[in-house]
Amino acid sequence: MQKPRILMLVVTLLAAIPVFAADGSDATLDQSIDRMIGQENALITRMRDLHPIAEIYIQNLRNDKDFGLVPSSDEYYLGKTYVTGEIGMKSLLAKPDKKKSTFGFFHMPTLSLLAIFKTHPGMRYLPNGFVGMSYIDSKGFNRATYNFEYVRREFLGEVRCLVFDVKAKNDKEVGRFEGRIWVEDQEDNIVRFNGVFGPVAKKGLWYYHFDSWRVQMGPGLWLPAYVYTEETALKYGQKRDLQFKGQVRFWGYNLKTAGRESEFSTVRVDAPAPVRDSSTAAPDTSPVEATRLWDRQAEDNVLERLEKAGLLAPEGEVDKVLSTVVNNLEVTNKIEVEPPVRCRVLLTSTLESFSVGHTIILSRGLLDVLPDEASLASMLAYELGHVLLVHNEDTQYAFADRMMIPDEDVMSKFRFHRDDATNALAEAKAIELLRNSPYKGTLATAGLFLRALDAHSKELSHLISPHLGNRVSNMKELMAGAPALEANRTDQIAALPLGGRIKLEPWNDHVELSKPKAVALLSPREKLPFEITPFWPYLSRQGANPTPQTATTDPKAPTPPQN
Repeated sequence: MQKPRILMLVVTLLAAIPVFAADGSDATLDQSIDRMIGQENALITRMRDLHPIAEIYIQNLRNDKDFGLVPSSDEYYLGKTYVTGEIGMKSLLAKPDKKKSTFGFFHMPTLSLLAIFKTHPGMRYLPNGFVGMSYIDSKGFNRATYNFEYVRREFLGEVRCLVFDVKAKNDKEVGRFEGRIWVEDQEDNIVRFNGVFGPVAKKGLWYYHFDSWRVQMGPGLWLPAYVYTEETALKYGQKRDLQFKGQVRFWGYNLKTAGRESEFSTVRVDAPAPVRDSSTAAPDTSPVEATRLWDRQAEDNVLERLEKAGLLAPEGEVDKVLSTVVNNLEVTNKIEVEPPVRCRVLLTSTLESFSVGHTIILSRGLLDVLPDEASLASMLAYELGHVLLVHNEDTQYAFADRMMIPDEDVMSKFRFHRDDATNALAEAKAIELLRNSPYKGTLATAGLFLRALDAHSKELSHLISPHLGNRVSNMKELMAGAPALEANRTDQIAALPLGGRIKLEPWNDHVELSKPKAVALLSPREKLPFEITPFWPYLSRQGANPTPQTATTDPKAPTPPQN
């Protein structure tokens, strides 16, 4: 009986050995820490040449007696990041009207932080600070500044990691990280860190707790992908608690190539051309066909420009799923559309849909929260109605010079907004299509989704505000046929949380359907319609891409995310 116990003791002791090299040779703890510091500083240098898009979505919270903390209002930011002397982002959103003032959460950067704090009891989020949560310390991550304490080994998905607790030697220095880090054990890259920049409150500035994740985008290349941030009882003022949760997503790392250079460099060998009968004249283009080709050129120009700006996903498997639903609507209604209707995915979390010519575009956020196929069919039927009624012709985009604009101007120059009368006609057409479709027996769930969206519209005004097209149509006839919302029932799922359907690849912007394991709800609180949830990606090692460079350090602290 003693031998099994001794064996278990030996196994336990071996598992507790803190550090080992990827090649199997012994390595000291200090060497591992030194390599990790070098890799982190190398990442900062590499990020100076990369400008991924950052999307920041924040839900402010209030206490509800039945459901705990629930959203009370929200904030949204989208921009292209930079790592230079400071870390931040340049907004991609259309510029707001400067004549309008915003109460509660201020958006007037010309005012000083102190003036805002004195003139209004609200808080102003600083987007640059949330971008900074993707780096531990961009200018002072070294042994002179921090203490490192080994904790254990742990798997994150398929990646084995060494876990350390990290704390600044001088805890009064502003902006120094305090928390836990996970270091993958092959090349000593930091893949996750969890904690806060300190001190939490300093001269009217507040740092928030956060959990930051990176994913591998090539050998030795672990880049920022997700940040979850949350505060449930942060004191500010005399009797105020700040309660919020937020997500930061990064994508668009490889926008410079976006499939174009690779196409150019690909060697193609054309087959010998067959002998043609010179007596057969080339077919002429009819006026109708020429008009369609001109329309399609405008459509293709817009799609290409949106994809180049990192706002539209490349064609992929999700488009095929959406096209299948559109095909179901067309076949059962005996409709043939020429050119064929296409579907694409807008990469933002905001809930919106629009169409450009014969291309229907739904946002990633909208696809995330739809509960079933009937709800998806209702969104697609509405946009198909616009296509059939020819509401999307705007041939100004057929001219190439109109595509030659900076990425920062795309959302302000491209607008696919439609008036109420046009939307009403498309809504009526959508109802007609749905009644003759395979989804006619399950439209109650589609109406239930619209009821839920309407019920949450006041507190989630930024989530439902479109940036390129229109708000999701309420389709009152569908809502009228839906059952009443019963928030206390776990078997009535009117809408899903954000992030549950679509998986976005940060390097190349490809999207695919997420396949999470089904989980039974324990209480109505876990329904979380339209809500933000923490990130917990399954980390794995991936294929080849360029390797990181070396970097230098500097002691200056990062920018805090809020006043």
